[in-house]
Amino acid sequence: MPGLTDAAVLDAWSRNVDPWTTAVRDGEIETRTLVTNAAIVDAVRSLDPATGIDLGCGEGWLVRALPGVAMVGVDAIAALVEKANAAGGGDFCVLSFEQIAQGRLALALDVAVCNFSLIGNEAVDGLLRAAPTYLREGGSLVVQTVHPLMACGDAPYVDGWRSGSWAGFSSDFADAPPWYFRTVAGWFALFAANGLRVTAMREPLHPRTGKPVSLILIGQLEA
Repeated sequence: MPGLTDAAVLDAWSRNVDPWTTAVRDGEIETRTLVTNAAIVDAVRSLDPATGIDLGCGEGWLVRALPGVAMVGVDAIAALVEKANAAGGGDFCVLSFEQIAQGRLALALDVAVCNFSLIGNEAVDGLLRAAPTYLREGGSLVVQTVHPLMACGDAPYVDGWRSGSWAGFSSDFADAPPWYFRTVAGWFALFAANGLRVTAMREPLHPRTGKPVSLILIGQLEA
């Protein structure tokens, strides 16, 4: 579909830095404050890592939420990295998934985290394929994403690009980024194709509706 590309994702996010930072820091996103923030922190803590990286760190909240773990945060949007560095609490730098896929990271970390940051298609595949450049052997990738069954809507339940929406967000947001929808099977296949064995799957539930808010997958880098 025209306009539904990895480049369009970054272009749209670059225009929503300020409203996104405000929404995250002021607790404007209910599902994050009620469920998903704690869910991703708990998933990372369950691995007891000493070192880690937040891939697509945004304004940096997750790095700051993991004291005691030597975390680095990277994001392709320079303005978001500026917000993260201004708030402090960790080391942040500008780096795109494409650059990581090219081998720009030379690390051997315990854990890598992607918290609602795996939005695209080819860039995401390249990022996971490059896992041996940032994870030690036996290290883990933790991904939190929208729950496919809840996010599918009326569209067919098949992998593919979809138009974005800021429904439920403030009017300060504009030009919603497109996103690449993956089924549960699609996520498992993505992990397997890139040498990551899924060791745990979590489906955090909304405390009032009892329905899953997100999907968390933990994959271990195999030798």
